[in-house]
Amino acid sequence: MFKKILIANRGEIACRVIKTARKMGIQTVAVYSDADRNALHVQMADEAVHIGPPPANQSYNVIDKIMEAIRATGAEAVHPGYGFLSENSKFAEALAAEGVAFVGPPVGAIESMGDKITSKKIAQEADVSTVPGYMGLIADADEAVKISGEIGYPVMIKASAGGGGKGMRIAWNDEEAREGFQSSKNEAANSFGDDRIFIEKFVTQPRHIEIQVLCDSHGNGIYLGERECSIQRRNQKVIEEAPSPFLDEATRRAMGEQAVALAHAVGYASAGTVEFIVDGDKNFYFLEMNTRLQVEHPVTELITGVDLVEQMIRVAAGEKLGMSQDDVKLTGWAMESRLYAEDPYRNFLPSIGRLTRYAPPQEVAAGPLLETGKWQGEAPAGDWAVRNDTGVYDGGEISMYYDPMIAKLCTWGPNRASAIEGMRVALDSFEVEGIGHNLPFLSAVMDHPKFVSGDMTTAFIAEEYPEGFEGVTLDSEALRRIAAACAAMHRVAEIRRTRVSGRMDNHERHVGEDWVVSLQGEEYPVTIKADREGSTVKFDDGSELRVASDWTPGDTLARLDVGGAPLVLKVGKISGGFRIRSRGAELKVHVRSPRQAELARLMPEKLPPDTSKLLLCPMPGLIVTVAVEEGQEVQEGQALCTVEAMKMENILRAEKKGVVAKINAGPGDSLAVDDVIMEFE
Repeated sequence: MFKKILIANRGEIACRVIKTARKMGIQTVAVYSDADRNALHVQMADEAVHIGPPPANQSYNVIDKIMEAIRATGAEAVHPGYGFLSENSKFAEALAAEGVAFVGPPVGAIESMGDKITSKKIAQEADVSTVPGYMGLIADADEAVKISGEIGYPVMIKASAGGGGKGMRIAWNDEEAREGFQSSKNEAANSFGDDRIFIEKFVTQPRHIEIQVLCDSHGNGIYLGERECSIQRRNQKVIEEAPSPFLDEATRRAMGEQAVALAHAVGYASAGTVEFIVDGDKNFYFLEMNTRLQVEHPVTELITGVDLVEQMIRVAAGEKLGMSQDDVKLTGWAMESRLYAEDPYRNFLPSIGRLTRYAPPQEVAAGPLLETGKWQGEAPAGDWAVRNDTGVYDGGEISMYYDPMIAKLCTWGPNRASAIEGMRVALDSFEVEGIGHNLPFLSAVMDHPKFVSGDMTTAFIAEEYPEGFEGVTLDSEALRRIAAACAAMHRVAEIRRTRVSGRMDNHERHVGEDWVVSLQGEEYPVTIKADREGSTVKFDDGSELRVASDWTPGDTLARLDVGGAPLVLKVGKISGGFRIRSRGAELKVHVRSPRQAELARLMPEKLPPDTSKLLLCPMPGLIVTVAVEEGQEVQEGQALCTVEAMKMENILRAEKKGVVAKINAGPGDSLAVDDVIMEFE
C-alpha cells in the first residue's frame, strides 16, 4: 500500500480524500494557490505545497506544477478528486512516466470515456441506447444553428470536455442556438482548455439517474446501485438521493449491468459513473461516463457501506475488489443537499466574501456504513444520521476563482421519509452568515409536495420556480408554532433585561403576560403562562401550545419543543423582536405589548428605492462584453452585457424596451454586487 498520496485538488473533496487516507494510515500532501493559503485542506494535510496564483489555469490545472510538488514530497500516488485534472489523460500519462500511481482509471479509459463524443460512439458500438445527436465537431455558430434545426429543437449544446454544468446550454430556437454555441465554447475554453462543442437532442421531462461502477485491473466489476440527480439548476445538480424513488429492481439491474459492460469495454479500473436519462416509461438512454469520483458519491457510500475513496486507492495499488455483485446491498435511504455560495433571491447568482459565521449541524454517525450494515461510532439519533463534507470553516473566505460549493450536507434514514425529515432538521440547524447562500431554497425543496412524493424531473426547478426563488410563505400552522416560540423567547429575553436593569428582585413581576406577535403579515394576540418546565402560550381563539427550550438571549440557534414536536429556528435580534429563519422562510417577528401593537399599525410602510432605470451588477464578477452603446434603443430580452463569475458566463438582458443613457463599465472591469453597469432614459 502507498505511504504518501498527493491530492491534486482543493476544497471539500481534498478534505474528503484526506480523511480516508488518514484512516488507512497513508500520509497526505495538499497543493494550494495563493487564494487557498489558509484553506481547510491545507490545514488538514500532513504536508502542503504552494503551486501558484489563484486562477486555476495558473495553478491547479498546470501539470508541471503538480509534478514538481510530487517530486518535492516523494508522493507515490495522486488522487485528482473531481474537476481540474481529474479527467486529463495527459496528466495521467505524466504520472505514469514519473512512476507515480494515478488514483483513477487507465489513460485509454479516460480518453475514450472522458470525451463525450467518443464515449457516445463507443456506447453505440456496445449496443447502448443513446440520445439522438450530431457526433462530429462543429466549426461555428452557423453550423450549430443548421445542425440544431436538423436534429429538431430543443437541443442541448455541450462542451466535449465539459462537466459540472460548465459549457452547457439548452436552445429552443435558432437565436438561442447561436448564442448558446458561443457561450458554451467560451466557458469550455476557460474551464477545460478545450473548446470543442457537440449538439444532441434535449429530451423533455427526463429524470437524471446515474449508476456507480467500481472495477479493478483484474477484470472484476460491480455496480453499487443508482443515484437520482433530477433536481438540477442550469444543468448543475443541487439535490441527489440514493436509491431513486422511480426505479424498480428490474430497471436497476438492467442499467447496472449495462453500465458495467460499458466499463469493461474500455478496460475501466477505478470508481466511475455512467449517467443516463430515464423517461416516464423507464426507458433509459446513455448520456456520458464520468471517469472520476462524483460530487454526490456520499449518498452511495451511505446506503452501501462502501468507502469509494478507499476502494479507488486499493485498486490503484493493484489490489482486487474485495466484494462481488452479490455482496452489494442497498440499506436505507440517503439525501445530499449541495450548499452553494449563491444568492437564491438574485436568481442564484454567485456570492463571495468572508464567512462571518459557519456552523454546520453536528455530524451523527457521519462515516460510511460498515460492510456489516452497522454504523461506525455512535448509533444514529432518532431515525436518521448526518454527514457534512466541507472544505471551509468559520471566518474563511469564499473566493471568486473557484466553484461556489461550500459543503455537501447528507442525511441517512431507514426510508425516504426519514431521510427527508432528517435533512429538514439539518438544514434548519445549518448556520451560514456573511455571504448569499442557497439554504432557504434547499429547505423549500424538502417541503415541496412533488419532491416529497418523488414525482420530479430535471425540469423541476424551472417548472416549480419559473420566476426564480422568492422565499417561502409558511402556512398558518407553521406560523402559529413560530409565533408561540418567539413569544416564549421574548419572555426569556425580557426577564434577562429586567435582571440586568436590577429594578426589582422579583423581576418576573415586570414581565407581562399579554403580547401581540406579528409575522408574515399576520398578528397573533397571545397570553403566556410560565412555569419551571416551560411556557403555555394561549391564542385568542382559545387554542394553546406548550413551548419548552433551553434557549438563552444571544444564542443564534434555538432548539425548541412546540406542541410536542421539535422546532429549530435560526435567531437574530432586531428592534422589538427577532429575525427568524426556518424551513426556507425568513421572517421579521415583532413581539409587542397590546398598546405597542396598536401604535405600530399606524406606522407608514417604508418603500424600497426605484432602480427600474438602472442595470445593476447582480453579483461580484468581471465584465466580459458590453453588447450595446450609449443612445441605442434596446428591446425587451435583448442582451446588454455578459458578466463572468465562478467560471460561469451570465448574459444580462433588458427587462423592457428603453434607450441606453450611460454605460458605466466596460470589458475587463471587476464589479461588486449592485454596482451600476448602465443607466436608461
